[in-house]
Amino acid sequence: SPDEGWQVYTSAQAPDGKCLCTAVIPVQGTCSRDLRSHQLRQLMEKVQNISQSMEVLDLRTYRDLQYVRNTESLMKGLDSRLKVAAESQKSLNAKSFQELKDKMTELLPLMPVLDQYKSDTRLIVHLKEEVRNLSGSLLAIQEEMGAYDYEELQQRVLMLEARLHACMQKLGCGKLTGVSNPITIRASGSRFGSWMTDTMTPSADSRVWYMDGYYKGRRVLEFRTLNDFVTGQNFVQHLLPHPWAGTGHVVFNGSLYYNKYQSNIAVKYHFRSRSVLVQRSLAGAGYNNTFPYSWGGFSDIDFMVDESGLWAVYTTNQNAGNIVVSRVDPQTLEVLHSWDTGYPKRSAGESFMICGTLYVTNSHLAGAKIYFAYYTNTSSYEYTDIPFHNQYSHISMLDYNPRERVLYTWNNGHQVIYNVTLFHVIKTSGE
Repeated sequence: SPDEGWQVYTSAQAPDGKCLCTAVIPVQGTCSRDLRSHQLRQLMEKVQNISQSMEVLDLRTYRDLQYVRNTESLMKGLDSRLKVAAESQKSLNAKSFQELKDKMTELLPLMPVLDQYKSDTRLIVHLKEEVRNLSGSLLAIQEEMGAYDYEELQQRVLMLEARLHACMQKLGCGKLTGVSNPITIRASGSRFGSWMTDTMTPSADSRVWYMDGYYKGRRVLEFRTLNDFVTGQNFVQHLLPHPWAGTGHVVFNGSLYYNKYQSNIAVKYHFRSRSVLVQRSLAGAGYNNTFPYSWGGFSDIDFMVDESGLWAVYTTNQNAGNIVVSRVDPQTLEVLHSWDTGYPKRSAGESFMICGTLYVTNSHLAGAKIYFAYYTNTSSYEYTDIPFHNQYSHISMLDYNPRERVLYTWNNGHQVIYNVTLFHVIKTSGE
């Protein structure tokens, strides 16, 4: 099921002959979510629990054994005195009787030790039963898995995942129908910021960029891989020549696109050459908290990338504060075409582009949902009701990555991703 993180591809034929397909984009690392792996994880947890119980039992037995050995001489002494008393009762005077009582008192702590031994005996019986059950479960899984060994199964899973991802890429664009639960990658930085990977498709670039804060910042951290980002290791620093405004930055084909502080100027900064390649004003675009998202933060201008290229989302006085979507040339930063969505930007929590469609959330706080969609291919819109779990209650950055088909968010000092569900209509060759 989608809740278990597996890719699900289904299809049906419509009355007009179209092939209707849906794709659920999976949570990362899906091979660990199949039923067999789940059962094996449960068994491993039981084995770990049994091992811990055995260690505790071993330590306790060793401790109690030492105590028994230490009391052995007391027991021998008591035994000899009892024999003497039994052979000659006349010798059992008041003094001798008191000595026997004293010896008995010294042996009293041995009683709880013996009681513990009884309890441990029952625990051993229980552990033996657990081991017997585990052996049966493992045997059942082995029989169900058949003759395949683990390495072969792993290779088959990897091959299937590669085919599924290839199929996912072939499906191309689709309409957003659902967003997964959030997956927290890291908790770092201030309440506001942005983080991202390269949105260029295809790309083998695994770097992660991190920009803490929403205004006057110039420091960009570049991590080699996502794992390095999680651990906070293996990074280099870029110092931008111009400070940024807002959190609507995006990395596309090795360059950072961002809004220059206290201006409506778009800047293209190239990471490899560490230089600004081009900058251009977005004519009429509001800036400096004139038309931000509902959370403020100088979020007047928001750059984003989808399957079709680079976009800028902003607004102007001419558009009466409504969101404007513009296609932007990534080389020259020239605006190629613009659409007035009619949706007031100050009422939007955040927005992102998927397949030429702008999706808008109705809040940046808890209880937010994806409320509005504007289709640039038809210049039309509709109101939507797509649940969106805002786990940390304050989103200051939300962007779609078409290469990975996930949403990146900065949520109250947490770096979070969401998988998306897209509905696809695939035309048959006869159309």
